[in-house]
Amino acid sequence: MRAYDPSKYEPAAVTVDIVALTIREGRLQVLLVERGEEPYLGRLALPGGFVRSHRDNKGRVRGETLDAAAARELAEETGLVPGHAALTRVHLEQLATYGAPDRDPRMRVFSVAYLAFAADMPDPVSGGDAAGAAWVPVERVKRLAFDHAEILADGLERVRAKLEYTPLATSFVGVEFTISELRGVYAAVWGVEPHAGNFHRKVLSTPGFVVDVGEVTERGGSKGGRRARLYRAGDATLLHPALLRPAAEATS
Repeated sequence: MRAYDPSKYEPAAVTVDIVALTIREGRLQVLLVERGEEPYLGRLALPGGFVRSHRDNKGRVRGETLDAAAARELAEETGLVPGHAALTRVHLEQLATYGAPDRDPRMRVFSVAYLAFAADMPDPVSGGDAAGAAWVPVERVKRLAFDHAEILADGLERVRAKLEYTPLATSFVGVEFTISELRGVYAAVWGVEPHAGNFHRKVLSTPGFVVDVGEVTERGGSKGGRRARLYRAGDATLLHPALLRPAAEATS
């Protein structure tokens, strides 16, 4: 027998929202969906949705974990069903929790935001209550539904900072890549072009960052026909020394 009255407790819900990023045509792009229902009908938003839960026959709450809900939402919007090989290279991590009382006009909703990064993400498909989905260059993003502009800004700063001290940039390139392709990731994410020579030297002198696979490619080679060496991600989890961002003033 229950010793409490559930109706006396304020209702609340939990959602997950995904800041999914990839690089297309040399530009950092974010996955956005067009909302197909109220609130904010027709407004662009980050993909996401409510965490699924239910009660079993004994009244116990059962359902998805937060990580499972985030993976499901990402799969629905990218068209990559769970188990798809491309999903194995997606880097997914929690960003932050957002719980302003008025962030959702329907009820009190707490959102756990996630970051997802990957190379060569496919064209998106609209799933759930979305009317459409598209990859949008981050500099072109305007008004977003809910507090998603804040979530996106926080996600972008997290990514830009993590490129300094972790090998996260290797999540935006293929399994094998050239140093110039890796430098392109930093340029797209930071919005600043690193000095080619200094970048090449720093990457190769940072223990565990990249590993030479012993092969060369014409992809990314010089105009004179010189071919570029291929690398893969190393086993480092932190970069020491860090690759610091060029001063923002340099591009102003």
